Amino acid sequence: MEIKTDDYRICYDPETLTVSCQGSLRLSGMAEYAPIAELLDDIASQEQSPVVLDLQGLEFLNSSGISMLSKFVIKVRHKKTVTMIVRGSKAIPWQGKSLKNLQRLMPSLTLEWDE
Repeated sequence: MEIKTDDYRICYDPETLTVSCQGSLRLSGMAEYAPIAELLDDIASQEQSPVVLDLQGLEFLNSSGISMLSKFVIKVRHKKTVTMIVRGSKAIPWQGKSLKNLQRLMPSLTLEWDE
């Protein structure tokens, strides 16, 4: 499954349970994020583990996007049998603070950083 525009690419690999996000997500409001949120909801509802959210190629994410990811993490947290790994990049400034907040929403979430 893939959602792609000139600005970003969201790709899901069902074999590795990995959602890869690349580019810049500067969509205005939750309505524009709806197709991505639906994809993430579908992944959460499958209750497979571990779900991997690879954000290493996501250079920018606005507050609506952070809200969408937070809701996804909370949905996964409610699936008691599902674990989650989030991969981030220390080279991308927004990720340092924001990804730690995702870990606060789901304490069992594993945060992995590239070097």
